[in-house]
Amino acid sequence: MLTFLFRRLTAEPACGAPLFAAVAAEARKPHWYVEGKAPDTIDGRFAMLATIAGLMLVRLEREGERGNLASVALTERFVDVMKVEHRELGLGDPALGKKVRKLVGSLAGRVELWRRTTPDRVEWVEATQRSVYKHEVSTDALAHTAAALEELWARLERAELGKLIYGRLE
Repeated sequence: MLTFLFRRLTAEPACGAPLFAAVAAEARKPHWYVEGKAPDTIDGRFAMLATIAGLMLVRLEREGERGNLASVALTERFVDVMKVEHRELGLGDPALGKKVRKLVGSLAGRVELWRRTTPDRVEWVEATQRSVYKHEVSTDALAHTAAALEELWARLERAELGKLIYGRLE
């Protein structure tokens, strides 16, 4: 009824859905949790999702206005999904806003981390440690995750914006 007062930055609610679905599908791949030893917990899965979303947002910001629109759509979809997921976990409205702001802040921190790391890839392993793991992890697991994230980044760099927007990460 009052939707005309609260229009979103993007024209349609489903905008960003294919891109978010592709990011989420990438974050669900078993190798992150098996070989990479990312914790298979709510926090560990969020860390993986936010890491991959962070890399995607860094990639999108290199595309000018169209990339900015896709970035806004992905971020809005991220917020929407976090709200739904945390409501299902039992968070009520008073706590929900605070929790979602914290999660978005965590995503923003990862974006900044990857923004500094991706240009020269010098501190890739350290960035992987900070982005994915809260605690120390074996060197083999860290090496796997760092290499897989670097391979993902290479795919994102090669991908055309039009394909990324529709969720095709190859």
